[in-house]
Amino acid sequence: MKAPIPRQQLLARKSRPMGGERAYTDTEIEAQLTELAGWSLRDGALERSYAFRDYYDTIAFVNALAWMVHGEDHHPDLLVGYNRCTVRFGTHSVRGISENDFICAAKCDAVFGRGGN
Repeated sequence: MKAPIPRQQLLARKSRPMGGERAYTDTEIEAQLTELAGWSLRDGALERSYAFRDYYDTIAFVNALAWMVHGEDHHPDLLVGYNRCTVRFGTHSVRGISENDFICAAKCDAVFGRGGN
């Protein structure tokens, strides 16, 4: 079983190719989610919704998020509305959730500026 990675360590890591690695189990996902307030497992993906004051702030977040995930080479699905953005991460190569998803989830919280709390 994979031990949970502390949030600060997730922030310090970089996404990498997942060649030959296995997906996290549901038990491992639940344990790791204790490090990421606001995130949940939903329909096979890590998901969190962020609320904003208006459309401009929402799009500013989406643009900052796009810049970050491009550098990580790990891209989420986004659902963007007027004052809300829902972010969903999964890893196709492992057919589930990988460490990359948790790394990017932690970094999304950092982009949002509230550390997920």
